[in-house]
Amino acid sequence: MVTQYFTASSLDGFIAAEPEDGLAWLLTRQIDQAGPQGYEAFIAEVGALVMGSTTYQWLLDHDDGPWPYAMPTWVLTHRDFPAPEGDVRFTDAPVPQVHAAMVEAAGEKNVWLVGGGDLVGQFHDHGLLDEVWIQYAPLTLGSGAPLLPRRIEFESVALDENGEFACRRLRVLR
Repeated sequence: MVTQYFTASSLDGFIAAEPEDGLAWLLTRQIDQAGPQGYEAFIAEVGALVMGSTTYQWLLDHDDGPWPYAMPTWVLTHRDFPAPEGDVRFTDAPVPQVHAAMVEAAGEKNVWLVGGGDLVGQFHDHGLLDEVWIQYAPLTLGSGAPLLPRRIEFESVALDENGEFACRRLRVLR
């Protein structure tokens, strides 16, 4: 079991464009979900996930279908949100406590830190981040939500090309 951050980024290191943490830029580029370092193989190994309130709000605002995740989901927030159908748990508990509950719920599978970069940084600050998977889109945004607003040292695990994306899998050095 590993705790992973799987995300897309612009070449200049932003995961969401301003204003309002937009992701429209991401949907303009071609990637094979079943290809190298693709979403399908990644999500098949995920047993629990966590996101911040901004990511959760974005899903509420942009996804008209049913809740997209079958596994337990934690939302770190101090705000009140409507709960979708599915196993969604709202909490303001400390990161180590949330991580322990996620690991237990995930069983033998991995834990996914959905985003954003500051949330992932908080897990790293507690020594709870193992890997980062980044799909780099061939564009720059100039500003927005940063990929990871922390200094973190990594070692390379894999480098692949998938559609228009350069895909990196990195392991956190401790």
